[in-house]
Amino acid sequence: MLAAGCSLTGGDARTVARPGSIQRDADPVPTLSATSNAGWEDVARALGRSGKLSADKKVYRVSFPRSDLKVTSYGVSIKPGLALGGYTAFTRYPDGLILMMGDLVVTEPELQKVTDVLQRQGIEQTAVHKHLLSHQPEVWWAHVHATGHDAGTIARSLRAALDVTATPPAPTASSPAPTPRIDTAAIDRAMGAKGTNDGGIYKFTFKRTSPVTEHGRVIPPGMGVTTAMNFQPTGGGKAAINGDFAMTADEVQHVIQALRSGGISIVEIHNHALHDEPRLFYMHFWANDDAVELAKTLHKAITQQAVTPAA
Repeated sequence: MLAAGCSLTGGDARTVARPGSIQRDADPVPTLSATSNAGWEDVARALGRSGKLSADKKVYRVSFPRSDLKVTSYGVSIKPGLALGGYTAFTRYPDGLILMMGDLVVTEPELQKVTDVLQRQGIEQTAVHKHLLSHQPEVWWAHVHATGHDAGTIARSLRAALDVTATPPAPTASSPAPTPRIDTAAIDRAMGAKGTNDGGIYKFTFKRTSPVTEHGRVIPPGMGVTTAMNFQPTGGGKAAINGDFAMTADEVQHVIQALRSGGISIVEIHNHALHDEPRLFYMHFWANDDAVELAKTLHKAITQQAVTPAA
C-alpha cells in the first residue's frame, strides 16, 4: 500500500519548493533504452498490458480504452478514441522518485467502488468529472495521482481499482487503423499543425510553452498536461469533436469566447491536479459539424493559449 499524500519532493515531505520554482535535478530522466520499454516491465506485468514510451523517452503511458461501453451522445456513437480512453502515465526523476498520473473511465455504478479501492490503496483522486454533455450510459472520469520509489507497487495498486470495473483486457492483436473519412489535409491547414490517426480518430496535441511543475518537479507533457483535440468522422464531411484545453486562469475566458464564436459547446471547466504550478484549468468541449470549420474555430481558441504542437 502506498502512502497517501506523499510529497513530490521525495525524502522529507516537509521540504516543499517555493511556488513557481524548479528544483535542481527536477526534470524526469529518459528511460535508458531508447528502443524498448524494458525499464517499465514491472508496470506492464502489473497492469496486464504494455504501454508506450513518449518521444522524449521520459514517460511510459498505458491505455485503458473502454471498448466494452456503447455510449451515445446527441445521436453520436462514441468511439473509445474520441472520449472513452482511460490511461495511466509514469515518469522517473533523477533521485528515483516515480510519479504516476492518470484518468480512469468508469460507469456511474463503478465510480464509488473505484473510489473506495483507490483510497484503500493510497492512490489519490484529484478530480472526478465528465467529458461529455448528455450521454447514455452515464460515464465519469476519475483522475489519479501517486508517488513512490517502486513503479510496480504503484501499478499493482492501480490494477486493484481497475479490477472492480468492467474495463476489458488488452486486445490480443491490433488490426490496421482505418483511415479517417474526413479531409485531414484541410484540417491540418486549419489547425496549423499535423494531426495523427489513432484508430480512425484524428488527433492533435499541444503542450505548454513553459514548464508545469508540482512541488518544484517538472511534469512532462506526456503525463497529460496538454491541450488535446479529437475528431471522429460522422459522415458528409462532418466530425464529432471532443477533448480539452489545458489553460492558465488568464486564458480561460478568451478560449471560451473563441469556441463559442464558432458554435462549439462548453462541457466542463475544472482542474486535473491539486498542486500544479501554474494552476491549470481544463475545459472540455463538444460539437458535431463540418470538420474543417470546427478546426478553424479550434485553431482560433488555440491562439489564445501559450502552447505549441507536441512532438
